[in-house]
Amino acid sequence: MSTLAAAAAFAQQNALLRTYKHYIIDSAVILKRHGFRELLRRRGLKFLVLIGGYYLVRDTILYVAIPLCLARGLL
Repeated sequence: MSTLAAAAAFAQQNALLRTYKHYIIDSAVILKRHGFRELLRRRGLKFLVLIGGYYLVRDTILYVAIPLCLARGLL
C-alpha cells in the first residue's frame, strides 16, 4: 500500500512539474514574440511578484544566509 501511495505522490508531483515547465516556457515565448507589455497583459502583476519573490529568496540565501553561516562556523 505504501508503494502505491508513493507512486501516486510521484505522479502528482510530476504533473505539477510539467505544468510549471509549460507555464514558464509559454511565458518566455510570449516575451520573445510579443514583448514585455503583452506578457504583463496576459500573465498579470502576480507573475512579476512571483518572479521577484523567487529572486529575493534565492539571493538572500545565496548572499546573506550562506556567508553568515560560514562566518559563524556552522557550515
